Amino acid sequence: MAEKSRSAFDFKLFRRLIGYANVYRLTFYFVAIGAILLSAFGVLRPYLLQQAIDKTIVVKDGSQLSFYIILMISALMIEVIVQFLFIYNANKLGQDVIRDIRVKLFDHMLAFRMKYYDTSAVGRLVTRAVSDIETIASIFSQGLFMIISDLLKMVVILGFMLYQSWQLTLLVFVVLPLVLYATRVFQKKMKAAFEEVRTQVSNLNSFVQERITGMKIVQLFTREDSEYEKFKAINDKHKKGWIKTVWYNSIFFPIAEMSSSITIGLVVWFGGLQAAQGDGVTLGTVIAFIELSQMLFRPLRQIADKFNTLQMGMIAAGRVFDVLDTESRIEDKGETILQQIDGAIGFENVRFGYKDDEEVLKGISFNVEKGQTVAIVGATGAGKSTIINLLNRFYEINSGVITIDNTDIKSIKLASLRSHIALVLQDVFLFADTIFNNITLKKSEITEAQVRKAAKDIGIHDFIMSLPGGYQYNVKERGAMLSSGQRQLISFLRAYVTNPSILILDEATSSVDSHSEQLIQKATDKITEGRTSIVIAHRLATIKQADRIIVMDQGQIVEQGNHQELLKLQNGYYKNLYEVQFASVENIDR
Repeated sequence: MAEKSRSAFDFKLFRRLIGYANVYRLTFYFVAIGAILLSAFGVLRPYLLQQAIDKTIVVKDGSQLSFYIILMISALMIEVIVQFLFIYNANKLGQDVIRDIRVKLFDHMLAFRMKYYDTSAVGRLVTRAVSDIETIASIFSQGLFMIISDLLKMVVILGFMLYQSWQLTLLVFVVLPLVLYATRVFQKKMKAAFEEVRTQVSNLNSFVQERITGMKIVQLFTREDSEYEKFKAINDKHKKGWIKTVWYNSIFFPIAEMSSSITIGLVVWFGGLQAAQGDGVTLGTVIAFIELSQMLFRPLRQIADKFNTLQMGMIAAGRVFDVLDTESRIEDKGETILQQIDGAIGFENVRFGYKDDEEVLKGISFNVEKGQTVAIVGATGAGKSTIINLLNRFYEINSGVITIDNTDIKSIKLASLRSHIALVLQDVFLFADTIFNNITLKKSEITEAQVRKAAKDIGIHDFIMSLPGGYQYNVKERGAMLSSGQRQLISFLRAYVTNPSILILDEATSSVDSHSEQLIQKATDKITEGRTSIVIAHRLATIKQADRIIVMDQGQIVEQGNHQELLKLQNGYYKNLYEVQFASVENIDR
């Protein structure tokens, strides 16, 4: 996904992000008040220290020293409590906000059309939904309110310093512009560095996710060394991105520390001379200015660090909002809700291409009657699976009409349309959960008794009960604890238990062993009974009993008919396919 270039600080994006805190207005105000209180406490302790020195130590009167010590301890304890509440609520606000954003993002991603996922790296989307959103939380917990608190503290400190001694304050102001300039340069450099870091994090996540998912292929084709070298290169870019941030930090913070030390030296030199000469500056004022100047420069250094955090959060927010702003949904403007359907399907001059300039379906037309079993065959890339994708409205057709019971599927509510169609794919996806939950997908209306009865109906109950825990057996990620044939059987039961009006089997027996194929064939006969079924298969033996066979080639229908009719066509496409598969094992009735 392309990333948008952003200015040093995007106020429009910031206002949008802060908008998510509106529902937590009370917490927001509480944190803001905490920031104000902390700024006030920033000067209270140095002021009490000044008073204690001037009114007790300088005049050698220790009678009130204990009083000032108690006041300073009390001020410190109150400041600690306020700071605790401030930090806790700032973090809580951040977590509340990112929870809402993450839910909204996931809900938005659920509605994306398949074309979006075809062109988007899974690792990048995972980064957006997990680490990028977590980074947004730091805007509230370590960035925004901390910066506000530090800025307020600096303003109060400067005001107090001017009130105490404008001469000493001017000395501080001599060094302050250097720190401010260094801070500004630092912010710009860090912003660019953090953008690079986030890009490399996305690349790293995407690479690792894809290689772990495809580890079997990596090992099968002995690509370990090659992938290792690629990973080293990507990881090195990731390291270099972070090294830039370390480099800028290593330059800025020594400059800030040196500036602070120079300021203290100037205060001690000038203030000490004035105090010694009794020229309006007291020893307490000099000591207070030393502490105040440190308190002034410390927030500057921290603001730079916290601005880094804020900047990383803003970059992450921009990436997340890029996904939220992506419009890639199938238009669900239909108002028809199908309560019950017969299952008649119609394709009328349907044209479609995954890319604008490459048509996959070139004006195909066919009908499937209620209760019919229709098989679709053809070479890889002929457009068989595309028909299934379009019927489920995973993609939008370029032209033509697709109907169910003579109703254009575009006029049917998307959820209603898909609730009447069950799809069994060649590549079965199972979640890291129990067999029961993988069958029902946690639909509360489907009971275990219904699942057991359905399993017995299609002949796989005994297989499930042979597993440890039966229906409560956890199949782990992607069903890794089951064979491909067993996963296929689970997918058949998942389809059957929903009692669909239309059943689609897409290469459902292409990669299973002979025993599983027998069970699947039995299951197929049962679940296709009395309902409209579309079967896509490479193994022609599995579709000989189909009511009609549609033969496709290069996005067009080239033949139609039942098994026997198609075999009678001289030089027919289907006949040639059949002879290639079975001539060596079966005498074909010509």
